Amino acid sequence: MSKIDSRIPEGPLALKWTHYKEHQKLVNPANKRKIDIIVVGTGLAGGSAAASLGELGFNVKVFCIQDSPRRAHSIAAQGGINAAKNYPNDGDTIYRLFYDTVKGGDYRGRESNTYRLAENSNSIIDQCVAQGVPFAREYSGYLATRSFGGAQVSRTFYARGQTGQQLLLGAYGALSKEIKRGSVKLFTRREMLDLVVMKDGRARGIIVRNLFTGEIERHSAHAVLLATGGYGNLFFLSTNAMTSNGSAAWRAYKRGAYFANPCYVQIHPTCIPVHGDYQSKLTLMSESLRNDGRIWVPKKIEDAEKVRKGELKAKDIAEENRDYYLERRYPAFGNLVPRDVASRAAKERCDAGFGVGPTGLAVFLDFKEAIGRLGKSVIEARYGNLFQMYEKIVDDDPYQTPMMIYPAIHYTMGGLWVDYELQSTIPGLFVGGEANFSDHGANRLGASALMQGLSDGYFILPYTMQNYLADQISVGHISTDTSEFDEAEKAVNERIEKLLSIKGTETVDSIHKRLGRIMWDHVGMARNKEGLEEGIKLIRVLREEFWKNVRVPGSNKGVNIELEKALRVADFLELGELMARDALHRNESAGGHFREEYQTPEGEALRDDKDFMYVAAWEYAGDDKEPVLNKEPLVYENIEVKTRNYKTS
Repeated sequence: MSKIDSRIPEGPLALKWTHYKEHQKLVNPANKRKIDIIVVGTGLAGGSAAASLGELGFNVKVFCIQDSPRRAHSIAAQGGINAAKNYPNDGDTIYRLFYDTVKGGDYRGRESNTYRLAENSNSIIDQCVAQGVPFAREYSGYLATRSFGGAQVSRTFYARGQTGQQLLLGAYGALSKEIKRGSVKLFTRREMLDLVVMKDGRARGIIVRNLFTGEIERHSAHAVLLATGGYGNLFFLSTNAMTSNGSAAWRAYKRGAYFANPCYVQIHPTCIPVHGDYQSKLTLMSESLRNDGRIWVPKKIEDAEKVRKGELKAKDIAEENRDYYLERRYPAFGNLVPRDVASRAAKERCDAGFGVGPTGLAVFLDFKEAIGRLGKSVIEARYGNLFQMYEKIVDDDPYQTPMMIYPAIHYTMGGLWVDYELQSTIPGLFVGGEANFSDHGANRLGASALMQGLSDGYFILPYTMQNYLADQISVGHISTDTSEFDEAEKAVNERIEKLLSIKGTETVDSIHKRLGRIMWDHVGMARNKEGLEEGIKLIRVLREEFWKNVRVPGSNKGVNIELEKALRVADFLELGELMARDALHRNESAGGHFREEYQTPEGEALRDDKDFMYVAAWEYAGDDKEPVLNKEPLVYENIEVKTRNYKTS
């Protein structure tokens, strides 16, 4: 196994980032104009990084899969963004935010990166307020906060249920300023299909497809930043936008970047349940609803059966016949346990026969008590747009009857391996936001995704990329007329031509849906050795069938959405196997990775810190060869590692 260097600075944890910034290499303003940077992705991580790097004076090219950066999937984040401002004076500190994040990730995240994330959190709020982000405010004018899962303090800043949208608009404004100034050039409707790595091993460019014309383009730079989000759409049904995909990261993996912890996938407990076989995506209801909503199922299995048959309504079940199971099992945190804990608890109740809804795969999220205590107007002010969205989708009024929710695929904690500088194992390839693995361990706490994206983009990458680029000022412009660009473009064209030439009988969506079912059944909320081994076999069979029998209509000229989907599903069929392999090798339960063989008598996750206290960083060895497992040991010098407990502390 090869050694990987996380390049964590020496010194006390609270001073590592300060020490790094004080000793990093700088590029003077005149020399910055000689340096080109590519940013792929325009969500919070990519948009904020591109804006910051452009403002510093670098020449930035930023690539957006949508027609506008405003349509990045970051816009879908609803509930809020964490920071340790301690405005309510309820005991929050940077260390407590750091501790909650490490504990919430079940002690499988890198200590130094997680502390830096907490350390930057307060600056993020200041930055966004300065940009005009309309955070909710108390009557006094102070910024308002609310609670989120995995914390006993109120540290989540929010803008009703539109926090992601408002933060993205702030980043978009900063990005637009740099586009107008000329430091950033925006390329919309482009999808990255390959990474170009030169003979010296450095990332020097990308191959993209113009999704309007079908043209294959070459773009070069001194460094490349991937900020392309996660791979949750591997499961077909997820809360992700339809264009969200893992292809950019997967292409980088096949060029030499290690892929870390792919099995760590977050199941969000607060989603609208699946309602039919022809559904293409799932809708998330914000975790913020768990502040005032109480989750329950009927205590009596006969009541649950009547609810499923439509013979009994939730409001007809007496209070003493309701099982508020999170409050019962986890009295210290109640409905605000972390997402992985809440999701498994919901699955357990439904598997035991207490689920509600037509399929039995749902639990109630009830606001009756909160409305009675606070008044409908207060609940409407806090969650009104979320209630409207639920009513439009389900055609039921949540002010009158409880919402029905069930866990669904939401976020991926795994991603490309990066060191402390957010640089991958390919020199010059940096990775930001959800596309990297570094901050959340085995489970992400709610309201931390927006925090990581903006921390990476505004406050980390502008330093670390500059440190890398300081010795690149004499390199000169990177030409795209090289054998490496020729080879990468040829590989992309051959792949496209092969997909178009198969002319089978099965659609891309039908194969993707079958892959999603395999993943959910065998690599989903609960996993076991036999199921994972069977899942790997089924994925291999399906992948072979895909390359023999898929039908991609149209041509490579102009808009071809089926071709776009086929390229992504081809990557998912490979990534799915790596994810199952990672889950199979990890003989423990931790956070979002729950192996049925490894649980406590109470059904909680049972870690094995002796054998699995490491980051699993997988190295591509060839299409017909097993990937190589590299291990980065996880060392905690500032936190006592112990079994997570949300019952008493």
